[in-house]
Amino acid sequence: MGGPLPDMERYGRQIVLPGVGVEGQRKIRAAGVFIVGAGGLGSAAAYYLCAAGVGKLGIIDHDRVEVGNLQRQILHHAGRIGAPKALSAARTLRNLNPEVEVAPHDRKLTGENVRELLEGYDLVVDCSDNFSTRYIVNDACLRAGRPLIYGAVQGFQGQAMTVVPGRGPCYRCLYPGPPPDPGTEPAGLQRGVIGVVPGVIGLVQASEALKLILGRGELLTGKLLLYDMLAMEFSRIRVVRSAGCPDCGRLGE
Repeated sequence: MGGPLPDMERYGRQIVLPGVGVEGQRKIRAAGVFIVGAGGLGSAAAYYLCAAGVGKLGIIDHDRVEVGNLQRQILHHAGRIGAPKALSAARTLRNLNPEVEVAPHDRKLTGENVRELLEGYDLVVDCSDNFSTRYIVNDACLRAGRPLIYGAVQGFQGQAMTVVPGRGPCYRCLYPGPPPDPGTEPAGLQRGVIGVVPGVIGLVQASEALKLILGRGELLTGKLLLYDMLAMEFSRIRVVRSAGCPDCGRLGE
């Protein structure tokens, strides 16, 4: 793989790692990652992917920064209350690493625009906070053959799973449908969450993204990672593909 040499001063600590090296850093630089949501999960995932030198980061969020976000959403600060989250996130990421191309989208992700939004990206990190968006992203990634890294948090707990089309279960295999009467309040406000938990799970999602890009390590495909902050425990449970899944089953995955 050719191209200019990566910045050894900026990326040297990861370039020296076996399995990364100069060629691995070039892979990271050539990659495009689309992040759904600039909240708690998206803040942590985007920040570290940007720091790692991912070439292009797309980030979509149609909400505005509120003071209640600042307990966990580290891409924003008090001076940006009322600003579009996607644009606030982009400002922080560009200041962190000007080498990274950041493409913010201040709009709602829908079934009608998702295909266009994901065009040109290698993988998707789903940091949304509602079932409807997760199902839209899951279906779009399966159709496009793009890996998807799912994460969610509640209270003192979080979870993550990686979906690789053709290699195991998808998100709808894990959750065939939303829970009954999930309510209308924003998920973080309705359920409550301690601020560090989305940070931990967002970093797990960023880790999975880098493993996918580098082709290294064991992915969370067919495995749901569970994190319990109070017990300080990580555990994994096996997830099997559902033969009748309306998403991956319909596509012959």
